[in-house]
Amino acid sequence: MIPPAGAAPVRRELPTVDDTEAFGEELGHELAAGDLLLLAGPLGAGKTALVRGLARGLGVTGAVASPTFVIAREHPPSGHGPALVHVDAYRLGAADPDAGAADVAAELDDLDLDTELDRAVVAVEWGTGVAARLGAGTGAVEVVLERRDDETRVATLRRTGAP
Repeated sequence: MIPPAGAAPVRRELPTVDDTEAFGEELGHELAAGDLLLLAGPLGAGKTALVRGLARGLGVTGAVASPTFVIAREHPPSGHGPALVHVDAYRLGAADPDAGAADVAAELDDLDLDTELDRAVVAVEWGTGVAARLGAGTGAVEVVLERRDDETRVATLRRTGAP
């Protein structure tokens, strides 16, 4: 399902939240330790629902909820698979109305996420433009979620950077 870097993106219609979670689960089966997932889309587009499915696909433990107020949550593996680090970059820089991408990136650096990449799948909500450099050597998988007027979500999946 994940296209190689430079290939046409994959688009999937997701009529329900259950479909969004199932899409995440399918994606989780394809990811491995070292993979960086960047999630984009407006509030309510289904980013956390997708990560709930991703967690099932990876087989990690613990309930998945939005890490908005704690910024990052780690979900340990339940067996031989990788851990999942779920990050919400939405609030980074929120205290400073003049904060730019560089300021947010500096706050993201303080989380030491690059040390997690060798043993976990790192999923960053609101990470486009600020977290992509974490995957500088390996690239990232970007999922953009849109929500149509009929509540159907449309996911666009592409690989950025290296294969």
